[in-house]
Amino acid sequence: MELIGSESRGRQQNREFTGVHNQHSNEQGGFMSDRVVLITGALTGIGRAAAVIFAQEGAHVVVSGRHDKEGQELVAELRALGAAAEFVRTDVRVEEDVRTLVDETVKRFGHLDIAVNNAGTEGLRGLVTEQTAESYAATFDSNVLGVLLSMKHELRVMLPQGCGSIVNVSSTYGSIGAAGASVYVASKHAVEGMTKSAALEVAGTGVRVNVVAPGTTDTGMLTRFTNTDKNKAALVSTVPVKRMATPEEIARVIAFVASADASYMTGASIPVDGGMLAA
Repeated sequence: MELIGSESRGRQQNREFTGVHNQHSNEQGGFMSDRVVLITGALTGIGRAAAVIFAQEGAHVVVSGRHDKEGQELVAELRALGAAAEFVRTDVRVEEDVRTLVDETVKRFGHLDIAVNNAGTEGLRGLVTEQTAESYAATFDSNVLGVLLSMKHELRVMLPQGCGSIVNVSSTYGSIGAAGASVYVASKHAVEGMTKSAALEVAGTGVRVNVVAPGTTDTGMLTRFTNTDKNKAALVSTVPVKRMATPEEIARVIAFVASADASYMTGASIPVDGGMLAA
């Protein structure tokens, strides 16, 4: 596997990837042309929407998740869009799975330009007094440990390259509290803090690390989280724009943050929340 290029090649990749404008990608008709993108939690919701958008923009896409059938179906859809795409079954809570995911990406495509760490769970709703060590671990292992392990192995490849962009997916609840969702909220605060710390650790290397924080988004996770249509409607009523985001709206922001057009952005948390944090 080609994990480490020469020093001169690293400098060249850094110029190509972090520049504000990439002439080659425009010539190819997509602003992500030939970029290698890895997405965890890619089989549903925001992750799936991101995979489609990156593919439409010309990227090579590696998608991961825990379900083979859905993974292969997504790969077929991405290939129908003209993208080179692969599925690697991955549980982000297991370090060997994450190591294999990154290694297989590099083995297939030679390098790794962009990683979107989207895998996560809503966890068990309930008051603090109702939580257990098991409910805490179930949420934090996916939402926090999974992001930590993903960044660890993505950076293992990106730092020797001298270029790369990592986008972690958090939540509006990474900046505020929510009664009845303490463990989920805490996990998203942790993702925000890890992202900023990692960004500072690698600042100046050509690698950027940012976080996109979606608000109320029309996904299966939201349906499970709210549990009833009444609860969902009540949550949507608190959004200043009075509607949910679509997964595609969030995914387009992820693609921008990952791209060379955001080359001076690192350590940033970008809310995409219909005005919730401004209220």
